[in-house]
Amino acid sequence: MEYATVSYGLCNLHSFQFLSLPILQVQIFSHKPPRNPFNIFSTVSSAQQRSGTTPKRDPSGINHRSVPQTEKNIEMKPSNVGSKQRLKRYSSLLGNCALRGALNEGKAIHGHQIKTGVDPDSHFWVSLINLYAKCDYSSYACQALDEMPEQDVVSWTALIQGFVAQGNGRQGVDLFCEMRKKGISPNEFTVATCLKACSMCRDVSFGKQVHAEVIKEGLLSDVFIASALVNLYAKCGEIDLADKVFFCMPEQNEVLWNVLINGHAQVGDGKGAFRLFCEMINSEVEFSEFTLSSVLKGCTNSGQLRDGQLVHCLAIKSGFEIDKFMCSSLVDIYSKCDMVDDALRLFYMITDHDVVSWSAMIACLEKQGHSSEAIKLFYLMRHTGIEPNQFTFSSVVSAAAELGDLLYGESIHACIFKFGFESDVSVSNALIGMYIKNGCVDDGYRVFEAMTGPDLVSWNTLLSGFHDYGYAESGSNVFCQMLVEGFRPNMYTFISILRSCSDLLDIKFGKQVHAQILKNSLDGNEYVGKALLDMYLKFRYMEESYIVFSKLINRDVFTWTVMITGFAQTEQEEKAIKFLNSMQQEGVRPNEFTIAGCLGGCSRITATESGRQLHSMALKSGLLPDMFVSGALVDMYAKCGCIEDAEAVFKGLVWRDKVLWNTMVCGFSLHGQGDKALQTFQKMKDEGNLPDDVTFLGVLSACSHMGLVEEGKQHFNSMSNVYGVTPRDEHYAGMVDILSRAGRFVEVESFVEEMKLTSNALVWENVLGACAKHGNVKFGERAAKRLFELKCETDSTYILLSNIFASKGRWTEAKRIRALMSSHGVKKEPGCSWVEINNKIHVFVSDGGHPHIREIHLKLEELGEKLRLIGYVPQMEHVLHDVPDTEKEEHLNHHSEKLALAFALMSNSHKQTIRIFKNLRICRNCHNFMKHVSRITTQEIVIRDTNRFHSFKDGSDGTSVENGWNAPPYRMHLAVVCILLFRLISAMPTFSAIALDRLLEPGGSRPVDRSAPSSMPLPNSQNGRNASAPRRRKRLLVLH
Repeated sequence: MEYATVSYGLCNLHSFQFLSLPILQVQIFSHKPPRNPFNIFSTVSSAQQRSGTTPKRDPSGINHRSVPQTEKNIEMKPSNVGSKQRLKRYSSLLGNCALRGALNEGKAIHGHQIKTGVDPDSHFWVSLINLYAKCDYSSYACQALDEMPEQDVVSWTALIQGFVAQGNGRQGVDLFCEMRKKGISPNEFTVATCLKACSMCRDVSFGKQVHAEVIKEGLLSDVFIASALVNLYAKCGEIDLADKVFFCMPEQNEVLWNVLINGHAQVGDGKGAFRLFCEMINSEVEFSEFTLSSVLKGCTNSGQLRDGQLVHCLAIKSGFEIDKFMCSSLVDIYSKCDMVDDALRLFYMITDHDVVSWSAMIACLEKQGHSSEAIKLFYLMRHTGIEPNQFTFSSVVSAAAELGDLLYGESIHACIFKFGFESDVSVSNALIGMYIKNGCVDDGYRVFEAMTGPDLVSWNTLLSGFHDYGYAESGSNVFCQMLVEGFRPNMYTFISILRSCSDLLDIKFGKQVHAQILKNSLDGNEYVGKALLDMYLKFRYMEESYIVFSKLINRDVFTWTVMITGFAQTEQEEKAIKFLNSMQQEGVRPNEFTIAGCLGGCSRITATESGRQLHSMALKSGLLPDMFVSGALVDMYAKCGCIEDAEAVFKGLVWRDKVLWNTMVCGFSLHGQGDKALQTFQKMKDEGNLPDDVTFLGVLSACSHMGLVEEGKQHFNSMSNVYGVTPRDEHYAGMVDILSRAGRFVEVESFVEEMKLTSNALVWENVLGACAKHGNVKFGERAAKRLFELKCETDSTYILLSNIFASKGRWTEAKRIRALMSSHGVKKEPGCSWVEINNKIHVFVSDGGHPHIREIHLKLEELGEKLRLIGYVPQMEHVLHDVPDTEKEEHLNHHSEKLALAFALMSNSHKQTIRIFKNLRICRNCHNFMKHVSRITTQEIVIRDTNRFHSFKDGSDGTSVENGWNAPPYRMHLAVVCILLFRLISAMPTFSAIALDRLLEPGGSRPVDRSAPSSMPLPNSQNGRNASAPRRRKRLLVLH
């Protein structure tokens, strides 16, 4: 047999294969062609082989491999039936097949028409096009239209409707354009179908053009067109235009109301949907269960539980509650509003569950955190014989991920393979997340690699696991690959990759990611901004952090807090306080972390008044019991010289942890109150708190200041023998300090040799300071030599050795050491003191420089005359220079702490405690001077040097201990600040890395607090001098 071949215009098809059933085997020879639209027919098997298609399953359940009863009836019709009646019968049967999706039956009818040789009319053509279009045989439908002798709007409409019915909106729009090019005007059904196609492909621009044509043709009053327009604008987010179209209609029926309400619900305007529903009721338009479901959808999307409950009541009253579709909508709103019990009750009201209702309830339980219940419900579903779908598996896998049950997750993975859903994107995404949350990043990556078409969620899920499990470097590679493959990152992408940059400490790549964020216009996003702040603050890039912060639109308490903490931890404490003021002015209420961070800044710059205002704020806001706030408050008062206030806050706390006890032990030791330090240590043990290494630093310091050698030895030995605490360099230095202060240099030497401390520079610094106090020239020279060998050539080493020689009158050796110091480029740090007066820091140096220096010197002369009247004599021996006594006395009057005291006395009209801070160790002459001044002025004076606080009141020094001068203290500040600051920031993981890094300077393991004297003394000092000069402070901002 020779088959003919034709070319078709519209669809450019080169062949047409027809599927006919055995009873209607038709073979058309080329020498006798019938009058029909198609030229090639084949059997079932040959058509399948050439087209590569298989017979589709008919929703009606009819097996089309057998002869349908319909065709038998056709075959039995008398041959003399009129052609018109026959065509009418064919058209009716084709329409019925189209409704049922019975493609094979329709093909059989088509074949019977060809066999009988009846010429098709326009109605038959339309029915044929409608059949093939709605049965998803678009090529056949296009071919039928091409073969149609006279195409009209009805045939085109049937074709467009068929494409739209199969979800091919874009093809429907293209066919509409083709129809208009052929000069065929659309009718109301064509326009409505085209508008529906526009809504399917979200082509609102073309939809507006069709809208214009609707107005031009006067079709706007048609209810179908109006419904299609409202649906188009609502789905495309043009809800205002949808409202205008709706309210311009002369009459609104139930369909129009439902479409508009559903549109508001889809865009999340739950209040608008509920308002329209109320208007619909007032308009006396009857509503259906579909109306109520749309209103419930809007309430669900906007979280309007109250309105949803009202709709639920109306559904019960109207008898719609038992409807399965309505129950599913109610289950959805109650589940998303965290009312799982109500959702379950409604779920169990459904008698005939399908996979949709099961999946909805399982998803509800999983999303609300009831993962165990979701898994149990999945088991019950399987027990009833319902097969899960991809949505069921996605929820169950997510539930397994939340439970951290890797074994169960892997079993569900096997079940997914069994049911053939391993290629589904949503299921694969859930599997990736499950493996990553359980730390199996490699398994998650394998699932990702097996995906044929990963989406943006797949990439984001994969990226989210790299920064938590040591795969940060892989994160940057995956991010780059994602960009290469054309995916546009969203905020979740950037949050994950920024965290990877922070883990990698790769600021260069982080800045490139920042550029991508700017390119994608996400720099104002709250969550991306927080991730950027986290990254820049970990690198201490405060300028960049401020730029990111300033571009954020919604700045919450967390955003303000991280900025304040960042400034406080990068030696910009004044900015931290300024930001706190700005935060309150913008109406953002600080939380416990905000106040704790600011208190830490106040303690570093000794801003006592600002700290007191923060204390008041904590009391007012009820945050004082918080352990972070209370710990920071105790630390602030201790470092600012207000040990009584620190003790009062400490005693007022109900719950005190080890850190707070350590703060008080070290605080008392810092203020020279060794007896209280030891008493606090004993109370700490009595309350069941075991001491740690920081506790023993405070205890050893207290023993050193009080000269308790034997008790110090006992505490040192108990560290490892009783409490299992391994001594560190600071503890060995503390023990050396105890022995050397007591002048037991033989024991010091044996202790150093026994503990193998000859390479410990901190120990030799303490030895050198003790030699300067006791005038031990020989041992002092040995200690200095050892420090030079250890490359510890600080200014204190040279100055202490020079002072040892000078105190013995060996001026030649003293000058030689000073010359050696200059030749090595080591400069002596100038003395500096500062005092806070009326919330303003005033700084003083020995060479003057203050605007009121003349008045200050006059005040000092006045004080000197009064002191001489009570028998005070300056101690010239503390001026270790080979100059006359008159110059020595003048030199003593220029000490910076005396200048600060004179200015404070001039300015202090309310007899408030004067608190002076100095970067070097106060000398014995100035110490006695302060003591006598407190007597003649009845003024309490507190001085904080690099060693500790000195308190003077009524001519006595409550913290002075005999033989406690000129010995440089050992280092314990590092451990105290480390543990206290770590606890303060541990609840904010964003800045944990900053805090720990801030404590260690790039040059080594010794932190130097350049903002203010430390709460514990520093080792590399002459007479306890700090290695770094204080920064000159500007005016402190007052908290409002």
